Amino acid sequence: MSLRLGDAAPNFKAQTTIGEIDFYEYLGDSWGILFSHPADYTPVCTTELGKTALLQGEFAKRNVKVLALSVDPLDKHHGWVNDINETQNVSVGFPIIADDNREVATLYDMIHPNASATATVRSLFVIGPDKKIKLTLTYPASTGRNFQEVLRVVESLQLTADYSVATPADWKNGEDVIVVPAVSTEDAIKKFPKGVKVVKPYLRYTPQPNQ
Repeated sequence: MSLRLGDAAPNFKAQTTIGEIDFYEYLGDSWGILFSHPADYTPVCTTELGKTALLQGEFAKRNVKVLALSVDPLDKHHGWVNDINETQNVSVGFPIIADDNREVATLYDMIHPNASATATVRSLFVIGPDKKIKLTLTYPASTGRNFQEVLRVVESLQLTADYSVATPADWKNGEDVIVVPAVSTEDAIKKFPKGVKVVKPYLRYTPQPNQ
């Protein structure tokens, strides 16, 4: 059965390019992003891992640990990392899980038989510090992911976790956010000293509270 928002992210132990890890122990109190790749030495995956490596500092600022996964073995991963570093002009510092027995891919329902019977699709999971799944994305093998969007989603999720706000369509970090319906306008005015703009009783904006 596929995992849904709010489900506990399954824990696992696995061999990775930085050694054996226990997923929960590796995450600790951080947020996590677990994302899969159809295979090593493939062009779209190479660019995705390169982009993720470029954004390692941005993820770290947001207390996010990133893990990639491919169903290829560890020796291929190490060779592939060399190619990624060379062609994308980066230094991959996050772990890539070797899942040649497909245990993790099965736990996270990353293999879609109608797309491929053996390779993982481009699945991505954002996992909160409570080890619950906060977001799922699935792309076909032919389409590379937008990691600026992944960063944007993480920022939105963290705002929701820390404040009683939601983010509107096309929201970007620094823009106004929406007061959630569970908070009355009276309470919102007290809670958000930067001000509350009431467009409709159910549509109320306030400046981003953590800036």
